[in-house]
Amino acid sequence: AAPAVPGYSPGFKKPPAMVRLKRKRLRRSEPAASASPPCGAVPRVPSAPARRNPFSSLENAPRADGTPKPLERARLPPSLAGESTSAVPFWQVGPGSSPAVAGVFLFPPDAISVLYKDLHLPVAPPEVPCSPRHEFPADWSIKTRLLFMSSQPFTWTEHLKAQEEAQGFAQHCRATETNLPQSIQEPKLSTELRCAFQQSLVYWLHPSLPWLQMFPRIGADRKLVGKASPWSQDEALQQVLMSEWSVSFTSLYNLLRAKLCPYFYVCSYQFTVLFRAAGLAGSDVITAVISPTTRGLREAMRSEGIEFSLPLVEESRTRKQKNSDVNLETEAADGLEMSNSTEDGEEPAPSDDDDDEASFSWLEEMGVQDKVKKPDAISIKLRKEKHEVHVDHKPESLALVKGTNTFTLLNFLINCKSLVAVAGPQAGLPPTLLSPVAFRGGTMQTLKARSINAKARVQFAYEDISSLEIVGPVMPHTLHSLTMLLKSAHSGVFSAVLYTHEPTAVFNTNPGNARPALSKECIHKDLSACGLHPKTLDQLSQCPTLGKYSIRFLEMKDYAYTWKS
Repeated sequence: AAPAVPGYSPGFKKPPAMVRLKRKRLRRSEPAASASPPCGAVPRVPSAPARRNPFSSLENAPRADGTPKPLERARLPPSLAGESTSAVPFWQVGPGSSPAVAGVFLFPPDAISVLYKDLHLPVAPPEVPCSPRHEFPADWSIKTRLLFMSSQPFTWTEHLKAQEEAQGFAQHCRATETNLPQSIQEPKLSTELRCAFQQSLVYWLHPSLPWLQMFPRIGADRKLVGKASPWSQDEALQQVLMSEWSVSFTSLYNLLRAKLCPYFYVCSYQFTVLFRAAGLAGSDVITAVISPTTRGLREAMRSEGIEFSLPLVEESRTRKQKNSDVNLETEAADGLEMSNSTEDGEEPAPSDDDDDEASFSWLEEMGVQDKVKKPDAISIKLRKEKHEVHVDHKPESLALVKGTNTFTLLNFLINCKSLVAVAGPQAGLPPTLLSPVAFRGGTMQTLKARSINAKARVQFAYEDISSLEIVGPVMPHTLHSLTMLLKSAHSGVFSAVLYTHEPTAVFNTNPGNARPALSKECIHKDLSACGLHPKTLDQLSQCPTLGKYSIRFLEMKDYAYTWKS
């Protein structure tokens, strides 16, 4: 019989109890297992790696020296286990991964050496480091989770008094401007800071169904399966829900047009729409961006007379045109034949917009035009639109609507049949409306906040590290408001990991205005009653610079920001 491999016991032959006993025996007699084989036994020279039994468990299978077991690998931090920390949930990299002792969490020493070797270093250094600035760029994507970290505790966010909570709600409804000092010595004792924290967590939602998670909507079918949805089979109830939703949607647009609402989101099960007031994102007119889109949706918008553009597609086309011009100049400089350079300069490159008859002229020259079946009009149209079809469901399918066309888009979305799912867990459920200010039919909601104190082992000693987790639909103004509070409460030193709702990351695309943007004074005058802090308004009025990406990591050190997108 072949000698047994240490640490390996085929589970399909012996019951689990015997397997455990055999493991104990092997651990106790490991030196004996390595002894020489008995007399007469011919030592086997392995010519290939041992083949793992497919019926055995992973824990029993033999592995090469130095390879960690699955359980050991699970205990390693993501960076040491070969995983990306940005894709790992908070509870696997944070304090929740280790047991709690008397209300204080303990990080694994190896994990904290990676996360807390230097608190002022990002989780993963950016490929192109940005220079420290006093303000980070506007991020128009919706965040699903924020994780702030600091060496100072977040006790000032805990156990708000009833009066502080009520004051925070009142300050939000009245759009009270809170100006904090640069540094607060005792944040826990600052009532003004605690009220401002409660104020920054408030947002408005429609429809509000407490037993359903109304955001995110894209890819949320799994979370909604099995939940009560009495409207899915009741057409009369669906009409009532859509009627109320239309009233709320119209109310939000009227507030936006009156410059009493800075922006709002429409989140359907297929796409998301961001409406922005004039003066924001470097535009002097109302803008709306839709992502992702499909050819069918774009055709329906064209048929309704909605003028829109595809900024990323146009940018790619312009870039390719510039590259082709550069290549032509390079070829001419290299001394190509004169005839070839003349033809390249006079004849345009073939495109999908060429005349259809000219495309098949070579068949007539060969005399086989009657023997070859030409494609029909639909095939020709699809061939011309192949570049547009290829971007469906991708960030490049972002559609930009400006000016009065946004009102036409409003009516289009209210009457669009495909806006609401007809089957599945979201059948009959109207899209979610998210707004930073109150509107007709909107329900006040608050983001969930949780602070955790942890012990980090650094060089044979334990140091305190604190984290603050914010969960919910975090809109751009909320992110900026929270950073202003942390700036004062933590003396300009903290870091944050941001989790983005991916379909909205492309909202950071520059709208590309031909006319100059409004001045800072005009923006503050026109949007003074929109409910945003003046500093937040300054940030959101800047032209987006992140493109189709969003901020993943944000750090402040010495009151200066660095970030990674």
